[in-house]
Amino acid sequence: MKLDLLVIAVHPDDAELGCAGTILSLVAQGKKVGIVDLTRGELGTRGTPEIRLQEADAAARILGLSARENMGFRDGFFRNDEEHQKALMVAIRRYKPDIVITNAIYDRHPDHGRASELVVDACFYSGLRQIKTVDNLGADATGLEQESWRPKLVYHLIQDRYIKPDFIVDITDFYEKKQESLLAYKSQFYDPKSNEPMSYIASQEFMEFLRARAEEFGHVIGVKYGEGFTVDRTIGVKNLFDLK
Repeated sequence: MKLDLLVIAVHPDDAELGCAGTILSLVAQGKKVGIVDLTRGELGTRGTPEIRLQEADAAARILGLSARENMGFRDGFFRNDEEHQKALMVAIRRYKPDIVITNAIYDRHPDHGRASELVVDACFYSGLRQIKTVDNLGADATGLEQESWRPKLVYHLIQDRYIKPDFIVDITDFYEKKQESLLAYKSQFYDPKSNEPMSYIASQEFMEFLRARAEEFGHVIGVKYGEGFTVDRTIGVKNLFDLK
């Protein structure tokens, strides 16, 4: 299955937190979008890996994803090395995305920046035909040697720590649906009835912060809600009127 956009993020719920509005906007335009979660988030304070996988499936249905899978890398202990790069290249070559979105270049959680570097390197090496991979991982595995594929663009989320965005996507029409996808992660976010230990992202203040961040980015471009992204290289356009 070829995808238009593949979001590769280290923890289940990272994609929803950082770009669910953008995903929903693209799906509404008829684009095929998928998510690859690198880990099961097993080091999280709340919930279990099994619960988080179920929550990720529920969120995928809300977002209208064409595909979602989990690489099963070790939360907190994965590395940007040949083993992890090649495993990730299998997914990149399977889905052949034109655009990849991945974690922030640096952030409060050290996994985010490390995952960002891993994804950038895997996207580049995926375009080298001399690196051989066989699609024998995941539900859509074919067992066949894969063709090389390099995404045209890699964009980065802006997550907990503020980073000045290189561009902002208007998600005003999709913000409430984004919230719905986040609330699919019942074990992770604010629930006054929960008996789970309190965590940084489980507070009501964190949910208020998310809305404030979306309002801030929206304000910059003259809309109600926005999601910001950074890019490693200069973006080019053919038409000045494509810019808003």
